[in-house]
Amino acid sequence: MNKIWAILLCIAVTNTTIAQEIDSLQLFLDSLESSLHFQKGEIELKEGLGTLNTPEGFRYLDEKQAEFVIRDLWGNPQGDGTLGMIVPDNVSLMDMNAWAFIITYDEIGYVKDDDAEDIDYDELMTEMKTEAEAQNAQRMQLGFEPISIVGWAAKPYYDKEKNVLHWAKEIRFGETEEHTLNYNVRILGRKGVLVLNAVASMHELAEVEQNINPVLASFSYADGNKYTDFNPDMDEVAAWTVGGLVAGKVLTKMGFFAILLKNLKLILLAIAGVGGAAWRWFKRKTEPPVVRDIEGSSNA
Repeated sequence: MNKIWAILLCIAVTNTTIAQEIDSLQLFLDSLESSLHFQKGEIELKEGLGTLNTPEGFRYLDEKQAEFVIRDLWGNPQGDGTLGMIVPDNVSLMDMNAWAFIITYDEIGYVKDDDAEDIDYDELMTEMKTEAEAQNAQRMQLGFEPISIVGWAAKPYYDKEKNVLHWAKEIRFGETEEHTLNYNVRILGRKGVLVLNAVASMHELAEVEQNINPVLASFSYADGNKYTDFNPDMDEVAAWTVGGLVAGKVLTKMGFFAILLKNLKLILLAIAGVGGAAWRWFKRKTEPPVVRDIEGSSNA
């Protein structure tokens, strides 16, 4: 049982009135949010990789705090290996509508983009679905929900001029009705790729898409690390090309758990034990807005 569950269990045991339940719950949620230290402006990513200029309307959370959010708040098996996360100003990470761009870096070598225009992405999706199903037995043995990839939320697109690849998958965890959106961005560099992975709910797709361009523009590789700095006489070429990036075969830092989950229900299930009135109050506070029309996006 992680620390959050333990604290919530203490709240459930010690509180004797509805008012105490609600006050304790709100205090706990507020204290979690206020304990995080967000940054703005220019952020130097470690090991001289490059610079992140926090986009307008966003704030940055460093790697240690991002690890806490990804693993302990959002219920992923692990959260280490990140370079931080970019969070919208108007979103609380404790809200059901919370979403963010998780930043990682895979030093896999120089990724050739020769195959970008030749990939059959529908066929690739079929392969990804099969692989996800094959991994579910292992996930369930470790106590985690099975994963089903529903389809593309946004088909892969490669910008050859900027050497940026992005796509989005619609994912279902277990039997949950609310599907998860994983919006993936890969910025190709000389020795690897910078990974920006937006973890959100499907009804937030339009909002995420509106922010893709400013987020893409926020990062720049340091001199010597850019895609155009590649030296074929001394640099290693990655084993996978653009198609491999989309398939998720080379996320060495995230490995088996390459698909991230924004699953606040780990906390919400514990909160439910605090008391019926507090639970109903919390649901009203975090109830998502009316789902926007996203018929223009593919669900298959």
